[in-house]
Amino acid sequence: MGRFDGKVALISGGVQGIGQACARRMAEEGAKVVIADLQQDTATLDSITAAGGEAIQVKVDVRVREDWNSAVQEAISTYGRIDWLGNVAGVVNMKSPDTVVELTDEGWDYVIDTDLRGVWLGMQAVIPHMQSNGGGKIVNISSLAALKGLEGLAAYSAAKAGVIGLTQQAALNYAPDNILINAICPGTIDTPILADITPEMKKQNENSHMIKRLGRPEEIAGKMAYFFSDDGNFSTGLTESVDGGWSINGRNY
Repeated sequence: MGRFDGKVALISGGVQGIGQACARRMAEEGAKVVIADLQQDTATLDSITAAGGEAIQVKVDVRVREDWNSAVQEAISTYGRIDWLGNVAGVVNMKSPDTVVELTDEGWDYVIDTDLRGVWLGMQAVIPHMQSNGGGKIVNISSLAALKGLEGLAAYSAAKAGVIGLTQQAALNYAPDNILINAICPGTIDTPILADITPEMKKQNENSHMIKRLGRPEEIAGKMAYFFSDDGNFSTGLTESVDGGWSINGRNY
């Protein structure tokens, strides 16, 4: 018996990186998992089912309301309920300038629509079901960039700061419905999103953590599992950093 037996978790961005680790962690503990992702690689799904877990995968562009609504309906028709939402899907614009002056409309829209609008749409799609089902839990992935304003990440910093504000507002609104909503701010995590950075940038990021390494996706999944577990039943509206001590480092890099 797993501690999450009987629970259903919808995880956006579950094909790779932090989302993949979160999907696997919930499944390992007994939850049924709905992997929502624009990418259709089935490695996460296959690993869960091969280990004896239950999961389905649905194609979702988190920027599109209809995709979210379809994912919610698919989850309910398959498993009968949604207990938890992990809003993990996100992007970082590493390939073009991302300062206030140099940022293009296209660059701004791409990041804001994915990282902030996507979180809003996910909650908007899931919360009515949770209200009718007696409650639920939501964890939104923000970032250290929301707290530190990292150099060259204007749109990303703005989007992730917005996620914190949205999390706190929603937590206030829906606590009476027994819906608990929290945010996690990871430091730099070793995921495929770092594929475009130079070795020098990678080393710089490692050294900015007081624990001199990159974080692991599984370490973020562990924090999400805490919020989803009974241990998190008195927590809502929180923003918790999992950043290897970067947030107490006086330097941005």
